Amino acid sequence: MNLKSLFKICLFALLIVACKNEVKEEPTETAEVTETDFSFNVEEFADIKILRYQIPGWENLSLKEQKLVYYLTQAGLEGRDIMWDQNYRHNLKIRHALENIYTNYTGDKTTENWSNFESFLKRVWFSNGIHHHYSNAKLKPAFGKEYLNELLAATNTTLEGEAFEVLFNDKDSKKVNQAKGVDNVLESAVNFYGADVTNKDVADFYKAKTSPNADKPLSYGLNSQLVKENGVLKERVYKSGGLYGAAIDKIVKWLEKAQGVAENEAQGNALGLLIQYYKTGDLQTWDDYNVAWTAATEGNVDYINSFIEVYNDPLGYRGSYESIIQINDFDMSAKMAVLSENAQWFEDNSPLMDAHKKDSVVGVTYKVVNVAGESGDASPSTPIGVNLPNANWIRAAVGSKSVSLGNIINAYNNAGGSGRLKEFVHDEEELQLEEEYGQVADKLHTALHEVIGHASGQLNPGVGETKETLKTYASTLEEGRADLVGLYYLYDSKLQELGLVDDWKKVGKAAFDGYIRNGLMTQLIRLDLGDNVEEAHMRNRQWVSAWAFEKGKADNVIEKVTRDGKTYFNINDYDKLHDLFGQLLKETQRIKSEGDYAAVEALVEGYGVKVDQAIHAEVLERNKQFPSPPYSGFVNPVLVPEMNDAGEITAIKVTQPNAFAEQMLNYSKDYNNLPDVN
Repeated sequence: MNLKSLFKICLFALLIVACKNEVKEEPTETAEVTETDFSFNVEEFADIKILRYQIPGWENLSLKEQKLVYYLTQAGLEGRDIMWDQNYRHNLKIRHALENIYTNYTGDKTTENWSNFESFLKRVWFSNGIHHHYSNAKLKPAFGKEYLNELLAATNTTLEGEAFEVLFNDKDSKKVNQAKGVDNVLESAVNFYGADVTNKDVADFYKAKTSPNADKPLSYGLNSQLVKENGVLKERVYKSGGLYGAAIDKIVKWLEKAQGVAENEAQGNALGLLIQYYKTGDLQTWDDYNVAWTAATEGNVDYINSFIEVYNDPLGYRGSYESIIQINDFDMSAKMAVLSENAQWFEDNSPLMDAHKKDSVVGVTYKVVNVAGESGDASPSTPIGVNLPNANWIRAAVGSKSVSLGNIINAYNNAGGSGRLKEFVHDEEELQLEEEYGQVADKLHTALHEVIGHASGQLNPGVGETKETLKTYASTLEEGRADLVGLYYLYDSKLQELGLVDDWKKVGKAAFDGYIRNGLMTQLIRLDLGDNVEEAHMRNRQWVSAWAFEKGKADNVIEKVTRDGKTYFNINDYDKLHDLFGQLLKETQRIKSEGDYAAVEALVEGYGVKVDQAIHAEVLERNKQFPSPPYSGFVNPVLVPEMNDAGEITAIKVTQPNAFAEQMLNYSKDYNNLPDVN
């Protein structure tokens, strides 16, 4: 089998639609479904579909490696409740009350009210709280106060005051509010800030902090809550003995066990630094850990654990807790390493201004991995790819790790259908391109986004971190910029030269079709009619697509077609669209490199926020024929250790939960580490 064929096998094994530092997307369209005996589907409720995933290669790990995976998985789960409390201050109280009702109610469970209660609880479980995992809007129960009071009384459950009333009123309506013209901190319900902390408070507090080394800025605010005590701003640090200390001590216990079975010295040293960071909360130790973790690339097992992604902070400082345990798929990773090996070529040949290009792109690794367990912000709604660490200086000086979660993507690929795709493509030619090349294009787009995109470009000397210069627009700008890198190079003969594709033009056309179709139409199925686009990654897909549509109008590059009362977007000139993507890539890198806030505000607000209401209504109406929910997430496999009489692990079996509620209730019972948090 030749190299090109091997690459095609690798590429078709994975399906990815949209990417980000932490790629948290499932497909809205599917071109191909493969057959398997494993049941990936668990259940559906509201707008959610629950799936299962397998752990390929588990049986090939040694017992020591399986222990490492088990210990890391347990460490991740011990911090699960941290994410709940970070999302909203009353989440744990509400969850405990709802779960107590669910497990103890003996009344009539055939009523519509009970069905609505059960659905609401499942939605809360899925979102790690009372705000929708994607839209950030507060979930609305389809039952009234009177019914909830009946359930509380019948089960001797207490839920009162603000924690009760917030389920039914308009208070704390958005977990994260990134709207222009409001105080984003005050208007966001996320529990990263005290009730009276403002945007200005945050900006002033961190402006006064100076890193010991200006070239290696510390991630101030990443692992703390900022509150006012007697009018004075103060950080409550997440650490042993600090905020969330009870859960963190449990995390540390399992990480110490993991360190004892580390595969190699580098991995063990990195785990040691992570343990030290959890114990002290010291941000210099966090950077030391990230440097060590990035360099630890050998072995079969890797992991993500801590307060990492900042998407839930409206100002981009504070990290949400998450954990992902990974088993490397070395065969596929080796095939994809060609992108890492050619990272400098892509940087040198990009349309960026010369001053914004890196002279040396270092340390980019790209692997396909299989997930063995997830927790916190990564579960039940999971990423499909991750690129870390996030600190720009570490990326530039040391490098980064990019991973694609192969078994998660495989589960999506085997649980979907192709109906939506056929509804929204413009013509048979577009459908055939998607069916033949869409999966290759999507996979390559993600790889280019993660390996080349996030590693590309550099800040001008003296320009601060993007969370300081671009503020609430930093995340969407960065993800759009990386998307544009992928789009630009997908329509380049270099991919065929490297053996990644058989026909670069057809792959590029399929990628362009899919991106424009999603950015201008199909992603709108995730929004309620009348809503603006709030989520950073939906915003970036819309502003990239809408900008290209508008700038290409004079040459009819992308044509808006109305046929039989339905709207389609048809690309007439792929070469010119490629040029437009290059122009926008150059501009987005300039904005990032120069910290141009006015420009990013104009770009995002002008193209990425407002929705064409007529098209939105049409998309929702056309989508009604497809019963499959727009969002998916996962139950995790359960790792069950077998012990000998001495209490030593002799084997670890992989089992699957029967139902979503079963796993959620077991997690609440086994990892209830923050009963008294406030």
